[in-house]
Amino acid sequence: MTIDVLLGEVTCPSGHLVIMDGGYLDLWSGDEVPHDEERAVTDLAIVGPDAQAAAESFDRQPGLRLYDIPVHAVAEFTATFDEHCRKHGYDARLQGFEQQIPHRERVRHAVTARDPGFRVMGVPILTVEVPANRALPVIAVPSDHGWQSMRVELSDAPVADSWIFWHLGVDNARFVFADADALSSWEHVKPLDGLADLVLWGRDQEQVAAEFGAPRLGDSADVEYGRVDLPVKEAYQRGLAIEARRNEPDGPKFAFDFRPHSHHWQVMDLVRASDHEAGVIQLDGADILMAMTSVGDGYFPVHLDVDAAGIPVALRIDIAVED
Repeated sequence: MTIDVLLGEVTCPSGHLVIMDGGYLDLWSGDEVPHDEERAVTDLAIVGPDAQAAAESFDRQPGLRLYDIPVHAVAEFTATFDEHCRKHGYDARLQGFEQQIPHRERVRHAVTARDPGFRVMGVPILTVEVPANRALPVIAVPSDHGWQSMRVELSDAPVADSWIFWHLGVDNARFVFADADALSSWEHVKPLDGLADLVLWGRDQEQVAAEFGAPRLGDSADVEYGRVDLPVKEAYQRGLAIEARRNEPDGPKFAFDFRPHSHHWQVMDLVRASDHEAGVIQLDGADILMAMTSVGDGYFPVHLDVDAAGIPVALRIDIAVED
């Protein structure tokens, strides 16, 4: 008999829960207009009498909004949509927004429109309205190889029905469960104290540690060598030198990590030290949980469990998905 594991509890004072790949929180703009100097993108709305039918059959993103379309591809994308509408006899068109939609506003829109979520530069973001006045347990169910599933418990009512709500793609082997308002204060890379850690591991870790004068870390949860609490600029410069050594042909085999003291690495320290690879930090009065998938990257179906009245009981992520 399997025993459920409590990974932690999430609180959502805003009533809007966000679930996504935690490694991509550096993309999150909060209440600010998204800005990326390297990738020029724009947001489009599907409008017209047949907008809903056109959006559902076009099936690029949930609902009536198409986010983060590359500017260079808008003309071709619009032509594809127009041809789709002509083929199916829909009276609909694409209309651009004056500026990109902030991610926090995307959450509000998705909840109001009852969309399962949206995308940020292709990354799926699941969002749902949840109780704002109590903690929400996040439970994992073990299997023979990692977790069978994770679920966010929204109520203790019996489950009467369930269906696939959406899918979450993960490239960084971790989920984050967070309040949408709190994420506006999230610092993914910028160190909160101006410091950073530089750690290394792998087959030739002793050789590289000796070359760069990296001491053994006696209390580290996941690595043996490195330097901690360095000024961030110094850590970055040292990291460049180590990266150059790693990239040398026929050089030593090892991996290294630059870990600024941001919210991301703060919670990841807890994750690495945890028996169940999960950790919780508080940000702006909300408890945010980061949890490793246990199986690495993947594309995971998310089920919505409801009670007899159709009220959500839980969000359940299938981890051990059969081929």
